Amino acid sequence: MKKNIFLYLFVFTALICLYLSVSGSNMADENMGKIKKLKEQVATLKDSVQQSNLKVMDMQYFSLENNDDALAYYEHLNLNDPTAYITDKLLETNEQKSDNPLIPYEGMEGDFKINKIKVLNHKWILTDFSDGKYWGELLIKYELKDDLGIDFTLVDHLLYTRSN
Repeated sequence: MKKNIFLYLFVFTALICLYLSVSGSNMADENMGKIKKLKEQVATLKDSVQQSNLKVMDMQYFSLENNDDALAYYEHLNLNDPTAYITDKLLETNEQKSDNPLIPYEGMEGDFKINKIKVLNHKWILTDFSDGKYWGELLIKYELKDDLGIDFTLVDHLLYTRSN
């Protein structure tokens, strides 16, 4: 009887070991499949990030921050961030109660104000303006003087027409 109990105990233990071995092997295979899938996703995401970085670099080609030749014009002024300074000065033209004086149109739904600004180089700025319903764009020439004053001159403009 005692012999049978040890035999049953040995067989039962062997079955548990076999079950744990097969179960562990299946779990390891499943985890390896998940790891492989995640590695593929990481590779895809790295490619996507790299493509996005290339697009951003391409979009920043025309910007004062990335144009060393244009920035050289402002080295003697000791400005930490010429783009921010120029942008702030241009936004100050929005502070009037009526339409922005650089915008050659009268607001139809409100006053036209400059919204977005892209300082292209040491001479030109591209802006977006809107009155809340209608919008357009401006090409502005500017001159930053040694006394940190700025003269803005409208070069060209357009107002988008609404098509209903």
